[in-house]
Amino acid sequence: MSTVSTEVVKTYSDYGRPLWRRILFTREMAIVVLLIVVLVVASIQLPRFATAITVTNLLLDVTPILLISLTMAPVMITGDIDLSVGSMVGLSSVVVGLLTHSGWSIPSAGLVAILVGAVGGMVNGLLVTRFGLPALAVTIGTLALYRGMAIGLLGTTAITGFDRTWTQLAKSKIGDTGIPSVMILFLILLAIFVVLLHFTSFGRGVYAIGLSKDAAAFSGIHVARTRVILFILSGAMSALAGVFYTLRFTTARGDNATGLELAVIAAVVLGGVSVFGGRGALHGVVAGVLLIGALSNALRLAGVTSDVINIITGVLLVLSVIAGSLMQWIQSRRVRPVTTTASA
Repeated sequence: MSTVSTEVVKTYSDYGRPLWRRILFTREMAIVVLLIVVLVVASIQLPRFATAITVTNLLLDVTPILLISLTMAPVMITGDIDLSVGSMVGLSSVVVGLLTHSGWSIPSAGLVAILVGAVGGMVNGLLVTRFGLPALAVTIGTLALYRGMAIGLLGTTAITGFDRTWTQLAKSKIGDTGIPSVMILFLILLAIFVVLLHFTSFGRGVYAIGLSKDAAAFSGIHVARTRVILFILSGAMSALAGVFYTLRFTTARGDNATGLELAVIAAVVLGGVSVFGGRGALHGVVAGVLLIGALSNALRLAGVTSDVINIITGVLLVLSVIAGSLMQWIQSRRVRPVTTTASA
């Protein structure tokens, strides 16, 4: 007598396709193409969109989001989340303001602010890893904590009058291109994080943790240490964004960057990072940030109100999540059962 049994063989089927297909037929590349379409259409329909001043304002607006997304992406790839980034921007802004008001130089105050951000990120990481608390709950708590500290230190007042050399540098452009000079710093950091996440064993461990923390631990990956490091980097990068935010607007306030964490998470998810962890790429994240920024800027130039822009952005985000889930379902349906015959 013979029996037929069916089992699903799980393999990395994506690697069975040619490299060009693995690069082009991805959610990240779809976001890149959509970004190009938006830029082309906006440039044709809105002549003001293609001007140097518009490019400058667009890139300056998205720079804090770009900086924070470099670390938010790997944090979310591990299956965690950091909702305290916006509050850390505000706290670091207050630290820079108070220190410079006391006679510190901008570089010294900025380094202290980044150190404060790293410590805040370490607190998040230790609460998540050592005490086993959910990252969502922890960072909601520290979101309120860090924002409360920022407002408590400075109150409702604002500190202005920063060194003009540094404030002008934060808003300076590369020649006549309209591209802000801060993009050089961002590209350097982007290259570092691309190598770290996509070309090192540490980065492979980040993806492994997102797929299964237990399996990653049994594979020899230091799960807790990796997660803490990512939270520290997230806090430090948020503080760096806070320093830039302060210098660009020449104002240190406790409520600076309120709600920025939502824009960061929306851009990261739109860029292809799975909310369940284990999937995402930095080129998609950068494209997602630029897409939201370009779309919002174009709609404002077209006279669309901010409420409608928020609705359009929200719909785009929901559609991207649905599309990602649909693609995963289609890929799972493509796995064919293997039939084996045994004789009794």
